[in-house]
Amino acid sequence: MTSVMDREHQVVMQTYGRTPVTFVSGEGSWLTDETGKRFLDCLTGLAVVSVGHANPRVAAAVTEQMNRLVHVSNLYYTEPMVELAEHLSRLSGMDRVFFANCGATANEAAIKLARRWGQTLKGAACYEVITLDDSFHGRSLATLAATGQPKKQETFQPLPSGFSQVPPNDIDALAARVDDATAAVMVETLQGEGGVVPLEVEYLAAVRELCDARNLALIVDDVQAGMGRTGTWFSWQQLGFEPDIATTAKALANGLPIGACLANSEKAKAFQPGDHATTFGGGPVVCAAANAVIAEITERDLLKNCTERSEQLRSGLLGLDGVASVRGRGLLLGAVLDEARAGEVAGAALDNGLIVNAVRPDTVRFAPPLTISPDEVDTALTRFATALG
Repeated sequence: MTSVMDREHQVVMQTYGRTPVTFVSGEGSWLTDETGKRFLDCLTGLAVVSVGHANPRVAAAVTEQMNRLVHVSNLYYTEPMVELAEHLSRLSGMDRVFFANCGATANEAAIKLARRWGQTLKGAACYEVITLDDSFHGRSLATLAATGQPKKQETFQPLPSGFSQVPPNDIDALAARVDDATAAVMVETLQGEGGVVPLEVEYLAAVRELCDARNLALIVDDVQAGMGRTGTWFSWQQLGFEPDIATTAKALANGLPIGACLANSEKAKAFQPGDHATTFGGGPVVCAAANAVIAEITERDLLKNCTERSEQLRSGLLGLDGVASVRGRGLLLGAVLDEARAGEVAGAALDNGLIVNAVRPDTVRFAPPLTISPDEVDTALTRFATALG
């Protein structure tokens, strides 16, 4: 019988360097491959499956909604979308929500909103967005142009204009780049794809002050760091500032495709009917899943578990031979190795039944579910220690 991997090679565009494992089922923090081998999942589909694989509450909510109503488009009202918008507004402190299909499309909405706001307020020439070196905002043309990683951009030149990058944690460089054409500054408080690198708290406060002083929109890309991943619902809530526009996506529906662009009232009103749209964004099924995720995090006090397991994982990693340091927040951590062998170590971990990934040559990323138990963290540390050896 032809394997799934061989069949994939014949019919799927080869845009991914897939790891040669075929998963067939999951439960909680664990995945099972086609041979029956079990893996402790400390990557969760790139910080997505935060309340665990095959979560019963999410599965029940999706099944119930699938049997009732799947899709009507955004020409009409549905309750799951409104309920989710109410939850996100309450949890984030933002006033308005636009639902997208993923992180890239949520960031596209944020960029378009910031441009529309800037041009409405200051004229047609005000549309530029400043982002940071090593940032990652998506793979669409606009979000790729916003991304501060030239290697990812070089194949797809020319990219859309209106974006520029400055070094992170350098407020003078940012201030020098701002001019009359600048509409917004866009940051990740924790650069996940850039190596799990948190921005300095003092820098983020200075960015907020600069945006206030120069009348710029501050966008926070919380696609990877949001929805409890760093120990608060949104990453900025532990850092002492508030954005004007924000995005979230990955963990919002525990594996179903959804994204959200949030904004305060003053920025949100720049969008008028017809300015932006999507066919599938905010559909009843994915919103029902996201509402179940929020209920699960709330009722199981998973923000507290995130903080406690983060401390356990961080201290355990720091005690391992071969780990030079650990950076990140909550359950989005990077183990910085004393040698540039992260790919080799991640591969050895997989062989040993632990799923992590190399996000830089010397950095291994951990993003386990918020539901992970103390015993499972200990298991992860034991298996990672073996991989290091």
